[in-house]
Amino acid sequence: MKSVYEIFKERGFIEQITDEPLISDILESRHITCYIGFDPSAASLHIGSLVPIMSLSHMQRHDHRPIALVGGGTGLIGDPSGKSEMRQILTRGQIDHNARCLRQQLSRYLDFGAGKAILLNNDDWLTQLNYIEFLRDIGRHFSVNRMLTAESCRIRLEKGLNFIEFNYMLLQAYDFLYLFKHYDCLMQMGGNDQWGNMVAGIDLIRRVEGKSAFCMTFPLITTSQGHKMGKTEKGTVWLDPELTSPYEYYQYWINTEDADVKRFLSLFTLLPMEEIGEVKTLNDARLNMAKAVLAFEATKITHGEEAAIAAFKKSAKLFGFRSVETGLFPSSTIPRDDVRAAAHIVLPALSPTASGTSPLTIERRRLEAYIPAFELFHETNLCASRGEARRLIAQGGGYVNDRQIGAFDERIGLSDADEKGEIRLRKGKKRYVILTVR
Repeated sequence: MKSVYEIFKERGFIEQITDEPLISDILESRHITCYIGFDPSAASLHIGSLVPIMSLSHMQRHDHRPIALVGGGTGLIGDPSGKSEMRQILTRGQIDHNARCLRQQLSRYLDFGAGKAILLNNDDWLTQLNYIEFLRDIGRHFSVNRMLTAESCRIRLEKGLNFIEFNYMLLQAYDFLYLFKHYDCLMQMGGNDQWGNMVAGIDLIRRVEGKSAFCMTFPLITTSQGHKMGKTEKGTVWLDPELTSPYEYYQYWINTEDADVKRFLSLFTLLPMEEIGEVKTLNDARLNMAKAVLAFEATKITHGEEAAIAAFKKSAKLFGFRSVETGLFPSSTIPRDDVRAAAHIVLPALSPTASGTSPLTIERRRLEAYIPAFELFHETNLCASRGEARRLIAQGGGYVNDRQIGAFDERIGLSDADEKGEIRLRKGKKRYVILTVR
């Protein structure tokens, strides 16, 4: 069986790591305790938190003990990492509420049963500290010159770093020391923007306890187009189903860029890498099947299998998606029955001619729900794949009723139909189809 370190390497989790050979050996030869901190600045985590969450899941699946640390104490100050301006200071009541929500949310991904994962809140020890004692016992181990070289501080110095934020590194380092002493926690993990804070914690443990600890960071995930993960025209994609419905969550993943499918399957699902590796041989319709599997598996992990099946069937009904072939991703529990019969799609597979029209019919109910432009361009065969449709529209080559489409996921609906009940889609200067609403 592969060690969790090998899993992290082949799936693309590791960005930076301290003492890599030793960590590799430790993770293979013994069971350890590790931790990741989660910021309670909102009542829900979002897709940007999934890499850390999935890493803890992998650790637990390999019999290591993960600690999910909710930053109820550090949240009273705010982490300056990755921020160009000071975070909004929340009230104690807001942070306590958010911390309770995150506790419940993290329970979907980790088993917090007896002897398994641990859920903690650093409010329990940070708010009990005596300031003078903290400065004397902890602050004396920190060099201000060294702290200023940390990326989280260096970026903020241009606009001004206040004293409250400057203390954040000390508190995060103290968290690591506390967990090391009370829970035998040997490793901290998190986003690469936390590297300086993590190394400070290792150094503090060495100075206070005379022992070694380790850290591992993950890449800050962006799409192949350079876009930040979890951001859409509608805003943030949340893990809370009340903020982002399971169907909307599913749609986010199924709209993944072609170039990101293999990487996202590796990071955000638990499917075997042997199956994920097949993605590099797929194109067009079969690549779209891989996107459906990604969307289904990611939704299942966050919202449960029942919600994932419902989202899959709703998407198939609205967009006429073909079932995933039996031989593709056999470990996935995505429905394999033919959903086309239930989809009631009446757009025939026609190829628009170089000039002239190819009239197609579309049901009114589909347009009432509105359809992303790139989906229609693919479905009407104006483009061979969704990826091609996205690129076409992004480059300004897609039109609806002779109006240039501004974004690949712009919604097209009944409001775009003329008095005859027709919608004209055009690719470039000459290739077009007319959709007739029935």
